[in-house]
Amino acid sequence: MQPIKSNRKVRRSPRRIIKGLLFLLICGSIMGIVIYSPLFTFQRLNLNGNSYLNSDDVMEIGRIQKGNPLFQLKTDEITQNLMHDLRIESAVVRRRLPDTIEIDITERVPVATAICDYGYIDFDRQGKVIHSYRSLHKMPIPLITGTTLHDLYIGDDNKDEQVAQILMFLQKLNADALNQISEINMANPEQITAYTTNGVQIRLGSMERLDEKAKLTQDFLDNLPGSRHSIEYVDFSYTAPFIRLKHMPKEKETVVDANAQ
Repeated sequence: MQPIKSNRKVRRSPRRIIKGLLFLLICGSIMGIVIYSPLFTFQRLNLNGNSYLNSDDVMEIGRIQKGNPLFQLKTDEITQNLMHDLRIESAVVRRRLPDTIEIDITERVPVATAICDYGYIDFDRQGKVIHSYRSLHKMPIPLITGTTLHDLYIGDDNKDEQVAQILMFLQKLNADALNQISEINMANPEQITAYTTNGVQIRLGSMERLDEKAKLTQDFLDNLPGSRHSIEYVDFSYTAPFIRLKHMPKEKETVVDANAQ
């Protein structure tokens, strides 16, 4: 037996419609209060993972300003803005009620500064230019001297073969070791010399046996702060490295023992 179809339209109660509209109005009013309330405006930035960029840098890159309504700041847009800066490798952005934006960043780490035709540029481990400036900044990374690079700007990749070898050498050292090297002179590609912040020479010679020389350099720099001797230079250019102490007669140069310093 077929069910009887009713042609009557269900009529909604005017009271129910009014209640629904009132509910939407109240929700909209609450959202408006939350979004525009002075209690929920951006006042503080919690920045984590930064070594070179400061809070002002990150706010400028992320295009955010203190005093903006917190819920009008879109975290995905801030993240995209940050990722457009070559100095930043990754970024995570979160809101923290009532007035805070929290940003975790991973920076591209500069490993060396080089002289260019308009000032100075910083390279990361992959040889990409991540910063440029006219006046030399005081930063705890080596300065490559003995050459001037041309036509390199932020975002460009290094094309100099000798510089590439030096960058490959430097990326094998840890941050503490890098902080102890003030300069690497490559004026003579066969007699490349690094200088520590205390003026000790590390004679590398050519960039042959690069892994071995990087290991010797790392071990030497690990032990240098606790050395009992005043060292003039170490020479890693030969297969039998040696160390020369200050005021030592030239004929008394000795084989390096990094653990005996």
